[in-house]
Amino acid sequence: MTELKILREARRIIHNHISYTPILYSTLLNEKYGAKVLFKCENFQITGSFKLRGAYYSAFKKIQRTGKTSLAGHSSGNFAQALAKTAHLMGVESTIVMPGNAPEIKVEGVKRWNGKIIYSENSPQSREAKLHEFINQHPEAIYMHPSDDMDMIYGNSTAVQELIEEESDIEIVIVPVGGGGILAGAALASKNLLPKIKVYGAEPSGADDAARSFRTGKIVPSVEPQTIADGLRTQLGKNNFPIIQSLVTDILTVSEADIITSMKDIYQYLKIVIEPSSAVPLAVIRKNPQLFSNKRIGIIITGGNIDLVNLAQIFK
Repeated sequence: MTELKILREARRIIHNHISYTPILYSTLLNEKYGAKVLFKCENFQITGSFKLRGAYYSAFKKIQRTGKTSLAGHSSGNFAQALAKTAHLMGVESTIVMPGNAPEIKVEGVKRWNGKIIYSENSPQSREAKLHEFINQHPEAIYMHPSDDMDMIYGNSTAVQELIEEESDIEIVIVPVGGGGILAGAALASKNLLPKIKVYGAEPSGADDAARSFRTGKIVPSVEPQTIADGLRTQLGKNNFPIIQSLVTDILTVSEADIITSMKDIYQYLKIVIEPSSAVPLAVIRKNPQLFSNKRIGIIITGGNIDLVNLAQIFK
C-alpha cells in the first residue's frame, strides 16, 4: 500500500469516531501578526485534543494484528485521555503511566473513561521505564507509544489532511513539537497532498530538545524540561525523527513570555480555550516576522485541556 493510500485509510477508519474540527481565523489577529493565520481547532476534538486521531487508528490496527484486548501507554495527559477514550470505544481495557505533575483536568479525563493510572516521576525516561515494567508483567497489553509509532503518526496526519483539503492555498503549516507525532504526521500529509507547503515545528526554549536534535542530526534527550506547555515535555523518537529531518523546514523556539502573549491573543481574538502548547506556533510567527509576513499559514491548535487554576496563574 502506498503512503498516500495509508493516509487515506487512516481518514476512513477514524471518520465515524472523531469530530471534524472547525478552522477559525480573526481579521484583527491577522492584522496584528501581519499574516493570514488559519487555526485548525483540535481543542474542539473529542477528549479535547488531536490525540484521539492517532490513538484510535493505531489501536485499531494493532488489535487487528494481535488480537490482544488491552492498551497501555504513557502520557502527560492528552494522549492519556485519548487512549482511555479509544479503549472505551473499542470495549477493551487501558492503563496509562502519567507523571506526578500531570494537570488534574487531564487526570480526570482518563478516569472518566475508566482508564487505570500508574504515576511516575516527571521525566520522559521515568514514564517509559514504568510503562515497560507494566508491559513485561502484562503480556496481554498492547504497547501504545504516544508519538513514535507509524500508525499513530498516520492517524495524527488526518488533522492536516483536513486542513489542506479545506484550505488548499496554504503556504505554511506550523505545529507544536513535543514527542514529534503530530509534526511528523503534518509533514507526511503535506508531502503527499500539497508538496509546496513548508512545515515548521514550534517548541518552547525551555524544552528545546527537538530543535537541538534537528540541528545536530541525532536525538537529544529531554531531561527535566521547564515550560508551561506541559504537552511538549517529551522527546522525539526513532520513527518520527527521520520524517521530521527529511520533510520539516525548521524547528523554531520561543520563550515562556512569548507563549503567554500569544496564548492571550488567541483567547482575546478567537474567543476559544486552549492549553499553552497550542499557543507556541502563533508565538513563532510573532517572533519571526521576517519568515512569515504576508504568508497564508495553517496552525494546529493541538488541545484545550487546561486547569482553570493554572490558567489564572498564567494570566495573572
